[in-house]
Amino acid sequence: MATTLVAACTGTTDHAGAPSAQPRAARSGCGSPIDGGPLPEWARDGFSGDTSMPHVMGDGAAIVAALFGDPLTANRTDGKANKILWVAKDGSAGPGDLVIDATLDGPGETARRTVPGGPGPSIVDLPRAGCWRLRLTWPGHADTMDLTYG
Repeated sequence: MATTLVAACTGTTDHAGAPSAQPRAARSGCGSPIDGGPLPEWARDGFSGDTSMPHVMGDGAAIVAALFGDPLTANRTDGKANKILWVAKDGSAGPGDLVIDATLDGPGETARRTVPGGPGPSIVDLPRAGCWRLRLTWPGHADTMDLTYG
């Protein structure tokens, strides 16, 4: 099923979830910034010590993708996985899945992935290298971000 993505907001956020001064439209090209600093405080449950790791904040600051598989790679042959821990800011969502509708920047190829049970641990493989625009939906919530696969 093809899905057209529409940006949910026009700003980006810093790693703490505060709006940044750089509007999304001002960014050159595709790709949400990967932050290597500490995870936002609300995303640290289950972590101890230093929580610095590669992560991408959703454009609406409703979800963060902790990238255990950084760099993300299409057609992996290195024995690693594209492991992503999805952490929603509002953990009060009802039961249901996290649905990821991804569209490749440029050609518009689409892919749908589902994380059973909602935001949490996942392996998200996408079919081709490039910048993928993700529309993320889970019960009562939605956000967007771009992830680049090499």
